[in-house]
Amino acid sequence: MRILIADKFSSSGQETLRALGHEVVFEPGLGAGDLPAVVTQQRPDVLVVRSTEVTEATFAAGTELALVIRAGAGVNTIDLESASRRGVFVANCPGKNAIAVVELAFGLILALDRRLCEANAELRAGTWNKKAYGKAKGLFGRRLGLIGYGAISRELAKRARAFGMRVTAFSPSIDRGHAEQHKVHVAQSLAELLETSDVVSIHVPFRESTRHMIGARELALLPDGALLIHTSRGGVVDDRALAEAVSSGRIRAGLDVYEDEPSAGVAPFDNPLAKLDGIYGTPHIGASTEQAEEAIAEETVRIVREFAERGSVPNVVNLDTGHTGHYALVIRHQDRVGVLAKILEALRRHQLNVQEMSNVVFKGADGAASATIVLENEPSAELINDIRSHEAVLGVDLRSVA
Repeated sequence: MRILIADKFSSSGQETLRALGHEVVFEPGLGAGDLPAVVTQQRPDVLVVRSTEVTEATFAAGTELALVIRAGAGVNTIDLESASRRGVFVANCPGKNAIAVVELAFGLILALDRRLCEANAELRAGTWNKKAYGKAKGLFGRRLGLIGYGAISRELAKRARAFGMRVTAFSPSIDRGHAEQHKVHVAQSLAELLETSDVVSIHVPFRESTRHMIGARELALLPDGALLIHTSRGGVVDDRALAEAVSSGRIRAGLDVYEDEPSAGVAPFDNPLAKLDGIYGTPHIGASTEQAEEAIAEETVRIVREFAERGSVPNVVNLDTGHTGHYALVIRHQDRVGVLAKILEALRRHQLNVQEMSNVVFKGADGAASATIVLENEPSAELINDIRSHEAVLGVDLRSVA
């Protein structure tokens, strides 16, 4: 296949893809506006991106495009509706950069608590100010609140416990068994978590349901002197409300993501948050360690290999898992050309739409096969008899899968 990589990607990952027999086109400097023309020119089967947006225009240009891989976790920069409309798989690499994000988040916690940036700035300027910077609260015994309880939060909880912190988590879909096993208290509501935490770290994906999940009302619930750490996605926090809360001097924050942040590697950045005392900021580098990049490259290669060799897509995010059928036809048949075509033609005549289908072949020189066809509506006895009458069909079973 031809694979277009439109963002930075490890050289070892590129070489592995080439060793598998694929043609790799590496253009890491592409932006969202460049992609449609390049996709039209290169005609890739697979597109790999990190932060580059994949818009409707790109999908319209990519007539051969069959798979888009987000070499990272979040897929909010990819137009999933356009992908689904054109039958293009979208996959991601969840959890592969979790430790890198955790290391940055915990670095921000430590730096804020000890005011390392200000201390370093004064020291560089020639001022020895032990009096001002020798008053940190310390982390031992303090309360860390995690918003979200996925791979990143779980890794952060481990490190926080090693520092003697008490950990609480809130998520509508939290695994209570895992939390209890790892001594993480489960908050009954977001408000409870905010009110009872000295440090709050946010780890949720960005979608409409999480837009401005943390706004003025939520920030007002934090105790005086609390630290807010945000390394998930811009838009989860209302930046304007956060700027007001930090400006009041009541809380401080460590940020790696922002609303309307630049997509380019180097760009002007005119965000009021970056200029505030009480804000420590980094330019969306949470996942950017060599270890994380290698892990993501390995997962990207795995996805490509599975797709190329088996037609399956690990970590696919745009399949309609709720649109399942209620009946399954299990058809044992001789492994001959045209048998399945005849069966599908019979289904078409009876106006039955296939929701899922699989076919496996048994061992042996003249092996049989078994096809499972999931249907939304119940097939009639007439149809089942029609299929059974085919000379190559060995047996038909109808099962309810509702």
